[in-house]
Amino acid sequence: MSEAYICDYVRTPIGRFGGVLASVRADDLGAEPIRALVARNAGIDWEAVDDVYYGCANQAGEDNRNVARMAALLAGLPVSVPGSTVNRLCGSGMDAVAIAARAIKAGEAELLIAGGVESMSRAPFVMPKAETAFSRHAEIHDTTIGWRFVNPLMKKQYGIDSMPETAEN
Repeated sequence: MSEAYICDYVRTPIGRFGGVLASVRADDLGAEPIRALVARNAGIDWEAVDDVYYGCANQAGEDNRNVARMAALLAGLPVSVPGSTVNRLCGSGMDAVAIAARAIKAGEAELLIAGGVESMSRAPFVMPKAETAFSRHAEIHDTTIGWRFVNPLMKKQYGIDSMPETAEN
């Protein structure tokens, strides 16, 4: 079994909700560390990257549901490099790194990029589809944190506290 190594790393700054990074899209933010890796490692054949794994717990808006692929393309990686977005809520970025390590150890890949990205400030509002034709009933849900489109049975059986509420409990 092969060993997996972190050969280089870079991260973006952490911002506050509605803070200085609030105007930056998640896909643009996710592209920055990849650009930095490319700039710092000019000797790498970036066409050889087997995959880009990014964790993102809230892929519902501007990141087009696959922020790993969007960030890779925006960073200038070759179009032949795929991207896969992982959602394990708060553990998404760490899970992306673990998936990359397992893929290398299993011999499925040799060179991967892994990390995570999020912009809660830019999380969209969403609306469910109408339940009947020409319905005038409209709901709106904030996707910043917590549940949306709640299944009533799930709420009854387990509750729907968000992660911060669960921590407080």
